Amino acid sequence: MVNAMKGQVLQELRRSGTSVSGQALSRKLGISRVSVWKHVNSLKSDGYDIAASSQGYRLISSPDLLLPCEFPWLKQKLYHFYQVDSTMNVARRLAKQGVEAGTIVVAESQMGGRGRLDRTWISPKEGIYLTIILRPAISAVHAPRINLMAAVAVAMVIRSLFGVMAVLKWPNDVLVGEKKICGILAEMEAEIDAVHYVNVGIGLNVNASVAREEENATSLKEELGRPVSRKEVLVSVLDEIDRQQALLTGDGLLEQWRALNTTLGKDVKIVMLDGEIRGKALDIDTNGALVVRDREGSLHRILAGDCIHLH
Repeated sequence: MVNAMKGQVLQELRRSGTSVSGQALSRKLGISRVSVWKHVNSLKSDGYDIAASSQGYRLISSPDLLLPCEFPWLKQKLYHFYQVDSTMNVARRLAKQGVEAGTIVVAESQMGGRGRLDRTWISPKEGIYLTIILRPAISAVHAPRINLMAAVAVAMVIRSLFGVMAVLKWPNDVLVGEKKICGILAEMEAEIDAVHYVNVGIGLNVNASVAREEENATSLKEELGRPVSRKEVLVSVLDEIDRQQALLTGDGLLEQWRALNTTLGKDVKIVMLDGEIRGKALDIDTNGALVVRDREGSLHRILAGDCIHLH
């Protein structure tokens, strides 16, 4: 409730555009003037520049932080960290404790961000690093579709907000050109006929200069030549994922992924724990497995592996 009320104070300061008195805020929000003062001071400690005068409080500038007070409608479903080992680790603990579906863990940076196969995901400040706890009413056989769903959502947001032609590489990468702009990782706890939870981790390069550290990566800032609002991107991604969940068990999701993908039709090498397969990527099946025809003409349905596009 504290974050929600602090968020409402922030929204009122933004809405006014000028000085607003503590008395007016108190009356509008139904809280005491002392509570208003405490929330304003809390916002200041978070990095918001708020001027206080005889006319009241005036918001001068806001930090580019993904703080819960920026998203008051999420109430207690958003867990924010300035730095954490991995949002996936935190989300796993929360999921096992039984938090509700839609709970979000977000961090300004990660010390041990993870990609597939426990690879390191470089997580400098100014990116978006989040894990969403989902409890979809689907069977475990459909769970691999969740990776596809999250990738479709991110690519659609990048395209619609910025006109950047993001594409999808099987199984879980979002690319701009040949450079990675987003990686997605899903962890699941399930039985044969029921999914208890799926945690979807998303690492999206927004305003960080990632090309300096990883030559095959890019960010929205590097593509656009300017920084963008991480708050706008986060809200748009969460909204799109919410919409896309309705498509998890139908054909619509697969059709969207096919339309956005850059893997199908290419010669690929798939590296798995027990070997590798080379061939042409033909399609994805109903469970999200990549269908590959090898050089001998045999078909393989691959649910997990590293996909390398061969040129």
